[in-house]
Amino acid sequence: MPFELPEHLAVVDTARFGPFTFRVGVDAALVETPFLRVSDAHDRFHASPLAQVADRLEKEVVASSVFGTNSIEGGALSEEETQLALDLDPASVQDIEQRRALNIKAAYDLAREAASRPEWRLDRPFIQALHEAITRDIPHERNRPGVFRDNPKATPTYVGDQAHGGRYKPPQFGADIRLLLDTLLGWHRELEDLQVPVLIRAPLVHYYYELIHPFWDGNGRVGRVIEASLLLHEGLRYAPFVQARYYLSQIDRYFALFNSCRKAAGRGRPHPNTDFVAFFLDGMLSTLNALHDRVNDLVVLLLFENELKRRHDAKEINARQYAIVSQVLDAGRALPLAELRRAPWYLALYTQRTDKTKQRDLRRLREQKLLVLDKNNRLWPGFLRPDDDHAE
Repeated sequence: MPFELPEHLAVVDTARFGPFTFRVGVDAALVETPFLRVSDAHDRFHASPLAQVADRLEKEVVASSVFGTNSIEGGALSEEETQLALDLDPASVQDIEQRRALNIKAAYDLAREAASRPEWRLDRPFIQALHEAITRDIPHERNRPGVFRDNPKATPTYVGDQAHGGRYKPPQFGADIRLLLDTLLGWHRELEDLQVPVLIRAPLVHYYYELIHPFWDGNGRVGRVIEASLLLHEGLRYAPFVQARYYLSQIDRYFALFNSCRKAAGRGRPHPNTDFVAFFLDGMLSTLNALHDRVNDLVVLLLFENELKRRHDAKEINARQYAIVSQVLDAGRALPLAELRRAPWYLALYTQRTDKTKQRDLRRLREQKLLVLDKNNRLWPGFLRPDDDHAE
C-alpha cells in the first residue's frame, strides 16, 4: 500500500492578521523512506532491554533534554550544571538559570502525565498549563504565565532574524491568537481522525504553533514540549524529549526552516512543509539510534557492575580494589593514574598501607581485566577497551 498523506486544509480569516492556512503540505514520496526508517528504529529501540536500565536512562534523558531545549533559548547552564539543578528542591531555588531548568522539567512531567491517559487530546488548557510551568517565577517585562499575548500597538512582537531567513511578525491581536490556536487544535484533531501518523502530525503542530507564537516568552520551549507530548501519547518513549538535543545541534537550520517553509507557503509552492517534516524525521532517526546505542552501553555497564559486586562478595577482590574500580566508573571518563594517586579517597584507602600494596592492588585489578591502563597512563573500566594503539 503506497504511503499517502491527505492535503487537509483549515483556512481561517482573522480580524487583523488576515487569512491563515493550516495544511499538511508534505510530499509523501519524499518523506516515505525517512518515515519508514524512523518507524523501524523505533521498533528496534523498544525491543532493546529498556527495563534493565530504565532508571539510569530516564535520568540521563531528562537532563539532556532540559539542557537541549533550554540552551536553544539562551540558557546558560552546562549539561552537568543542568543535572545538578534538577536534583535541587524547587522550593529552595533562587537562581534564575536553575529555575529555568526546573521549570522545563515540570513541563515534561505535565506532558508525561497527560500523554499517559488514553483519552488525552491536545487542547488550549494543556498548552496554557505548559506555559505556566515553563515561565513560572521567571522575570519578564510583559509575560504572564499561561496568558496569551495581546500586543499594544506600540509594542509589536517579531520572531527570527536576518541570519535565519528574516524577521517574521506573528499575529499581534489577542483575539486572532486565540482563534488561530483553536483552529490549529481543531485541525490537528481532524488529522488524528484521518489517521495521519504522529510522526507527521507532531512536527506540523510544532511548526504552526511557533508561527502563531501565542505568548510573550517561552514559545520555543512550549512548542517542543507540545511536539514531545503528541509523540509520547502515541507510544514513543525517551526520544520525544531528546529530540531537543538534535534541534540544538542543528540550531541554525532549525530556526531557518520556520522561515523558509513559511515563505514557500506564501509563494504558493506545493508541499511547503516538506523540509521541516523531513528535518524532524532525520532528527528522530538520529535520536533513536543514539538512544539504542546508549541502552546497549548501559546494559554492558550494568553487567560489569554486577560482576564487580560478585567478585567482591566472593572475596576475589578486596574492599580497596572494589572502591578503586567503583571510583573509576563514577568518573565517567578515563582516569589518569597520577590523578587517582592524588585523590583524597585513594590516599585514605592506603593510610596504613605500603606502596607495594598499592601496586599489587592495581596489578591484580588489571590482571582480572577489571581495569585497563592505556599508554597514556589512564585507567579505564574493564568493559571499555581503548584502541590497541593506546592499551597496554
